[in-house]
Amino acid sequence: MPTTSERARLDPYTAQAENNDLTLQEKIKDLHTIINAAKTGMLVTRNTDGNLHSRAMNPASPLDDTQLNLVFLANNVSGKFEEIEHDSNVNVSFFDSSTTSWVSYAGKARVTQDKDLIHKYWSTFVTGYIGDLKDGVHQGDADDPRVSAIEVIPDEIHYWFTTKGTVARTVQVAASAATGKVTAPGELRTITKEEVGTSFRS
Repeated sequence: MPTTSERARLDPYTAQAENNDLTLQEKIKDLHTIINAAKTGMLVTRNTDGNLHSRAMNPASPLDDTQLNLVFLANNVSGKFEEIEHDSNVNVSFFDSSTTSWVSYAGKARVTQDKDLIHKYWSTFVTGYIGDLKDGVHQGDADDPRVSAIEVIPDEIHYWFTTKGTVARTVQVAASAATGKVTAPGELRTITKEEVGTSFRS
């Protein structure tokens, strides 16, 4: 494996783009900006055969100012719940196509039927995904026994935050390509495991 200095020489893009000088709250603010713009994330789980499965899901909102965990409301009869039970390690990614900013969560998923949590984040849009079975029990509401919350508690969050507009990014990258110099029209940021712990304790 290359040394830190050798890695920086061979991967100048990452070395230039990394920004480790922001406060945790500054990083959370821009993280939320990307998630709110992207709206839909890809939740990745692993099945018993070791295969990775991803599916598009919308995190419950709004996000609290210091919130790092993600909450998804879903039908607990679906296969992703079996996969989480088998292996709670998950990834959630977001991509904002308008800016090219992206987010990658690595963490653990916890399944709960905590009614306070479900009612806090309930949206009638969930009904459209699970339906009212007209049996007096499975009515597609917040008290439907099929509704569970998947809470993703991050171990670490990596994200790219674009700091240039579309035109400026294009000009900057084109100029760098012409001169052979590396450019980074944005910043790579990490919310570390230690920072996640600080956020949850605060």
